[in-house]
Amino acid sequence: MFRRFLLSNGLRVVAERMPAHRSVTVGVWVNVGSRDEGPGEEGLSHFLEHMFFKGTRTRSAADISHEIDALGGELNAFTTRETTTFYVKVLEPQLKPALALLADLFLHSRFLPREVEKEKEVVLDELRMVQDDPEDFVQELHAEQAMAPHPLARPILGRAATIKALDRGSLLRYVGTHYHPGRTIIAVAGRFEVKNLVPWLEASFGAFDRPDGPGLRRWPPVVRGGLLVRRKPLEQAHLCLGLTGVPVTHKDRYAAHALNAVLGGSVSSRLFQEVREKRGLAYSIYSYLASYSDGGLLTVYAATRPREAARVLELICRQIRRLREDGVTRTELDRAKTQMKGGLLLSLESTHSRMNHLAKDELHWGRRSSPEALLAEIDQISTEQVARVADELLDAARLSITVLGPVSERAVAAAIR
Repeated sequence: MFRRFLLSNGLRVVAERMPAHRSVTVGVWVNVGSRDEGPGEEGLSHFLEHMFFKGTRTRSAADISHEIDALGGELNAFTTRETTTFYVKVLEPQLKPALALLADLFLHSRFLPREVEKEKEVVLDELRMVQDDPEDFVQELHAEQAMAPHPLARPILGRAATIKALDRGSLLRYVGTHYHPGRTIIAVAGRFEVKNLVPWLEASFGAFDRPDGPGLRRWPPVVRGGLLVRRKPLEQAHLCLGLTGVPVTHKDRYAAHALNAVLGGSVSSRLFQEVREKRGLAYSIYSYLASYSDGGLLTVYAATRPREAARVLELICRQIRRLREDGVTRTELDRAKTQMKGGLLLSLESTHSRMNHLAKDELHWGRRSSPEALLAEIDQISTEQVARVADELLDAARLSITVLGPVSERAVAAAIR
């Protein structure tokens, strides 16, 4: 059973009752992310996510941790390039106190200066951790290589200099500008009683009554071609190849996902079979489609021995050209459809994933998309549609390539000519 309603302050709520489950997940979604930060604010969205857990008017950071453990649940948050989300997952009998806890940290966090200074060191360590993980770091470099100077190109974590410069005042100004009911959605999925949910949400979040701030200033990214080689003494060379993707609401979005599945989105994909299974040139190779409200990026990632980097790049480029020239076979498309439908239905068995789907539907469409409707759209994908999408997206002239590791730029450039 699905319900959509407004609280007295205009806050949107989308809720789906899943009585066969024992848990319930509640997410507070704010439509602001790293792409919306201004000069000097880079990383502020993510830093704020941390600070909401560092104490309120009535609870210390330790109190928050002890309380969620006593409820036997999970309390966490995540930041993307377009949203910031705070969520709690508990068993149904613990829903009322869990809502009170979530609302307290969302509405009454204090952002004390001493906590801000402590958390700077935590986030700086998180930055260092990304730089020590080549797979994460090359994809961060690649986003910047492919989309700069667009705000979507910036690292979600920000940069060390901007993190060090943040203070309580900048956090409060950012919250005052972006955190208001008109830009916030509460999504609930799992086991709950409707007669209780509405008054409990009203009691917890009804006091959220901040005036609307200025509208978001977003514009579509342009994926540009080029080559970036960052030399680093590693055991492997880490490669990213990027092409233009599609926005999350694009009419061909499912065909684009099918195209990605055939290219490198599964263990039966062309890249996995050709590069890993047939030639043994890489342990890890895959592709993925990142879609945003107004654009997207199709990325291939591979890690290989440095002496094989040029060869792997050549093979990836060859598969991209073949896919654009020849399209996909009926067998490949049928397999991709089955994979997509299986992934969708399996994800919806989790209350956390169902909560995510509800919130994203409301953000992007303003309505709920039923599983049956999504399955029907996947079934309608044709080989002709995928061929047209491949022709539009897989343009080697716009290919953006990023390499991290002990590899020469000359060798890489020769392989992709």
